[in-house]
Amino acid sequence: MRPTAPLALAAALVATAGLTACGSGPGGDPDTVKVVYNRSTDNANRFKDEYLAGVKRQFEKANPGKKVKLIPIQATETDYSVKVQQMMRSARTAPDVVHEDTFRIGSDIEAGYLRPLDDHLAKWPEWERYLDSARRATRGEDGRTYGVPDGTDTRGLWFNKDIFAKAGLPGDWRPKNWADILDAARTVKRKVPGVVPLNVYTGKAPGETAVMQGFEMLLYGTGPDPLYDPGAKKWVVGGAGFRQSLEFIRTVYDEKLGPDVSDALDANVGTNVANEWLPEGKLAIALDGSWMGQHWIESGGKPWPQWSQLLGQAPMPTRTGAPPGRVSMSGGWAWAISARSGKPELAWSFVTTAQRRDNAVRWAVVGAQIAVREDVAADPEYRRSMPGVEFFTQLVRHTHYRPALPVYPQVSSAIGEAMEAVTTGDASPAEAAAGYDAALRDITGGAVVKRDR
Repeated sequence: MRPTAPLALAAALVATAGLTACGSGPGGDPDTVKVVYNRSTDNANRFKDEYLAGVKRQFEKANPGKKVKLIPIQATETDYSVKVQQMMRSARTAPDVVHEDTFRIGSDIEAGYLRPLDDHLAKWPEWERYLDSARRATRGEDGRTYGVPDGTDTRGLWFNKDIFAKAGLPGDWRPKNWADILDAARTVKRKVPGVVPLNVYTGKAPGETAVMQGFEMLLYGTGPDPLYDPGAKKWVVGGAGFRQSLEFIRTVYDEKLGPDVSDALDANVGTNVANEWLPEGKLAIALDGSWMGQHWIESGGKPWPQWSQLLGQAPMPTRTGAPPGRVSMSGGWAWAISARSGKPELAWSFVTTAQRRDNAVRWAVVGAQIAVREDVAADPEYRRSMPGVEFFTQLVRHTHYRPALPVYPQVSSAIGEAMEAVTTGDASPAEAAAGYDAALRDITGGAVVKRDR
C-alpha cells in the first residue's frame, strides 16, 4: 500500500528525528557538513543516494578531517519542502546544504532561510558555463542568486506504440492541437478497452506535479494569458486561456478518458504512472516529463528494458496549433546553503564538489536531467545517455518557466484547487476560474491584472 500524503510526511518526520540537537548552527559539529535532499517515495529508486555517496567520498578525500552527513527525506515533493522549511527555521536543526526545488526558492528567500551566493559565484569560473535561463531560476527579487542549479527538465507526450497500433493510430503520432489529443484518447477508449487512454495530472494532493505538468502545460499553450505580468508586477486573474485549460481537464475526466478520479487525486499518482501504468501497458498517453526513463533503466525503480522501443514521444501542441505550435514547461532543482548554517564555506565546498564537470555530467546521466551547462550539454556521455534525450533537449527552445516569486506556492495551491473542482465535477470551468480569481486577490492583497475574458 502506498502512503497517503499525511503518512509520507510522518515518514519524513521519522526519517529526520533526532536532528533537533545536532543542527548546523554555531553549536553544531564544525567539521561536518549536513546535506538534506529528497528521496523518491519509490523505495527501489536509489540513484540519487548512490550519486551523492560518490560526491561525499570525493569531498572527504579532498578535505581531510571533514565529513559529510547525508540526510535523505523520503516523502512527496510537497511534504519534503514542508519538512525542510521546518528544519531551516532554527540553527539547532538547519542543514548546511539543501536541495531546493527552484519554484520554492522565492518563498524560502522571503522567509530568510537561504544564503545569497553571489560572492562565491563571482570567484567560481564554472558559473559562466550555466545557461542564462537556469541562472535566472535561482535569482531572487533582490537580484541576488541563492542556488546552483544541477539540471532542468522539459515536458511532452509519451505514448505506447503497441496500444496505438491496436487502436489504429500512427507510431509517429504528432498531434497538432488539443483536439487531436482528445480524439486519440477517445479512439483508444473505443478500440482498446481496459487501458487508461490519457493521463493529465490534476488536483491538490499531487501538488506541483499537477499544476506544472498538467495545468501550466495547457495554459502556456493558449496564447498571451500568463500567470504573472512582469511589466505590471502583478498576477493575472483567470482569463479565457485559464478557463480553456480547465475545460480540457474537465473533458478528460468527464468523458472518462483519464484514470479513475480517486487514482488521479492520489498524492503518489506520479509513482503509479512511472512504475505501474506505463510499464505494465495500462496507459496509452501520458503528459509527463523528460526524466521518465530514469525509472526504467537497469538501476531505476522499475527496470523495463523494452521501454525505448515501446514508447514514443511527441511535443505538446498549443491549443489550436498556433505558433510556435508546441509548448513545454521547465523547472529543476538547485543546491542552496541555509542562512543558519554555521559553516557556509564548508557548505560551498560541497556544492562545488557536487557541481564539478564530471559530477555534473554524471548527475545529468543518472538523474535523466536536461543539461543546464554548455559543457555538459556537449558531452558525448550525456548525448547518448538516454533514449529521447535529444528530443527533450530540443524542447528547451519552446519552454516556459514558472514565476519564481515568493507567493507562487500559494498561487499553485489555488490552481490545484480549481483543477480538483472540475475533475470531481464540483464546479464548472467558469466557476472554478472565479474561485481562483477570488483566492488570487486574497493572496496578493488585490494586486492583480484583469485580462479580457
